[in-house]
Amino acid sequence: MIPIEYDMIIFKEDETYVAYCPELDVSSCGSSVQHARGMLKTAVRLFLEEAEKIGTIEDILEEARYKKEASGCWIPPKLVATELVTVS
Repeated sequence: MIPIEYDMIIFKEDETYVAYCPELDVSSCGSSVQHARGMLKTAVRLFLEEAEKIGTIEDILEEARYKKEASGCWIPPKLVATELVTVS
C-alpha cells in the first residue's frame, strides 16, 4: 500500500466519537477519541488497499486533490482552518 497523509477530524455524537477523513470522505467511530482514531486508521487503510486492488487509487487521490510528486509521493491538500459558525 502506498503511504499517504490525511487529516482527521473527531467529533462526539451522544456517547460515540466519530473520526472523519475529509479528503477521502471516510469515517469510523469508537467509544473514545483514541479508539475512534484507531478505527479510522484501519478504515482508511482498507479503503486504500481495495482501491489499489481494483486499480482506482490514482483516480481517487487525484479527485481528492492529492498531488503526485515526481518522486511518486502523494501530497495531501492542506486543511488550514476549522471553526464553529452560527447562522441565525
